[in-house]
Amino acid sequence: MTAQNSTWPTPCPGFLRPSADRLFRVLYAITHSGMALLGLGLALVTLILLTNPQLRGDAEQKLLGWLQQRQNSETTADDEPKGTAEATLATNLPKEQAQVASWISRKYRVAPEAVGALVAEAFTLGSKIKLDPTLILAVMAIESRFNPFAQSPVGAQGLMQVLTRVHSDKYEDFGGKQAALDPLANLRVGVKVLQDCIRNAGTIEGGLRRYVGAVETDGNDYVAKVMAEQQRLRSVARGVKLPINAGTPVLVRATPAKPADDKRELEADAGTPAASKLQSS
Repeated sequence: MTAQNSTWPTPCPGFLRPSADRLFRVLYAITHSGMALLGLGLALVTLILLTNPQLRGDAEQKLLGWLQQRQNSETTADDEPKGTAEATLATNLPKEQAQVASWISRKYRVAPEAVGALVAEAFTLGSKIKLDPTLILAVMAIESRFNPFAQSPVGAQGLMQVLTRVHSDKYEDFGGKQAALDPLANLRVGVKVLQDCIRNAGTIEGGLRRYVGAVETDGNDYVAKVMAEQQRLRSVARGVKLPINAGTPVLVRATPAKPADDKRELEADAGTPAASKLQSS
């Protein structure tokens, strides 16, 4: 054999061109046939509908129903966010709590979901320590207007305006005094202080004076505001349609404090008030 015969021929650049051309023609034929079949099918369907009025009427009704259903779904989706917060409150909270949360949300312009959690916690704590939850919420309203980041000039912080430097030990169960601005932690610590103040004073009004740290005044103004707000919240909880700017007569008679169950009593320091300030609502 010669060297020329033992060498494989070099492929030509157009070696694969016939195969590619054949593949293209096959694909084109399939696609062209498919489009033709689709057109033929549409023509047959159109012909059947034109020659059969009853079938055409059924098809039109189904198409119209589908379009209406789709439009209703889109309209519902657009309107849903407007009532989501109220629906959440009504679904997740008991009726009286939902009514209170909704009213607070509108009056103090706070997110309904956040208020709902605070209201639920206030009712839970109030049940445990035999303290009216509307009183807890009223103190919160007057102290901070439900602003979890509120801070007074003397250092009272959070929803319940607790003096962190005085009651730092009460935050140990919540990770330390940095939890003072955590809404639920501040609420629980504030309730501890309030419950102890009321127990040692012997009356609700006396406990409120201790809580606010009334030194330069008798604290009557603060007490009146808290008790009036509590009356409003009680009315709302009973289902009264109370305007958010409604006024309430001020109570003047002292109310004896109910003794708390020793086993359920929350630890607090009655000797140190929650905050040395008088705050207007």
